[in-house]
Amino acid sequence: MINRVTQQTVQRSTLANVQLNLSKMSDLQAQMSSGKTMTRASDDPTSAGRLLSLKSQQAAANQALRNAQDGESWLAQIDSTLQESVDALQRARDLTVQGASSATLNTTSREALATELEGLRDTLLDLANTTINGRSIFAGTSSADVAFEDSTGAYAWNGVAGAEVTRRIGENATVQVDAEGASAYGNGATSVFQLLDDIAADLRSGVEVTTRLDEIDDAMNNMLTTLSDVGIRYKQVTDAQSSLELTIQNLGSSVSDIEDIDLAEAVLELSMQEVAYEGALGAAAKVLQPTLMDYLR
Repeated sequence: MINRVTQQTVQRSTLANVQLNLSKMSDLQAQMSSGKTMTRASDDPTSAGRLLSLKSQQAAANQALRNAQDGESWLAQIDSTLQESVDALQRARDLTVQGASSATLNTTSREALATELEGLRDTLLDLANTTINGRSIFAGTSSADVAFEDSTGAYAWNGVAGAEVTRRIGENATVQVDAEGASAYGNGATSVFQLLDDIAADLRSGVEVTTRLDEIDDAMNNMLTTLSDVGIRYKQVTDAQSSLELTIQNLGSSVSDIEDIDLAEAVLELSMQEVAYEGALGAAAKVLQPTLMDYLR
């Protein structure tokens, strides 16, 4: 059986083809103007799902990188602060060695040594109370204004033992970015600040200070141990940054492969679609019935 073909049927079919070609041209132009192969998820549901997963991984990696960069700032600050502290304590040790030769020192010389030691105590106290972004780097999660009180507060440490400041640098990796002040500088009566006060008092009163050298060495070892630990963690965050930057780069390439258009291919397709559209318009012009005006000409 042969279906009956009318003029109206041909017109509708021709107009449908014209609309289809026009729609394809519109889609190609939208892709070229946005630079993306998909303007909505329904364009390619499978690729859209993979794209969402990749972008989620990309966002997590970017956040981990920001955390690692912040952690690097903390650890770099602690590293430089502890190095300055070691230098100050080394100077205090040199002064104590000079003070140990009490037989050759008069009262004025001992007073001068004591005064300089007190200045180094203040320097160490300032270093121990260093902050970054308003937070003490040696007081853990404490909200106290300073990690260590001054002499009025008997050099008490305001931190909480074991309460670490951490940063997440991977899905299953965190790193401590602070340092426990009590481990590096001591606490209260056993702090390095009190030790320098005691040595200054001994010098003024003419007491032999040779035995204080071992105490200074112990305090310096505590600082160096903390400094070594900080160095290990600093390497951990810098290694993590390198790894995360590579991950982000790879994820970006994968995202680009899915969503970015191939411009040369898109231009070629659009040109071909324009040819098809013009052909459809030409066919439509021949199919459309003559109007009454055509007979009146």
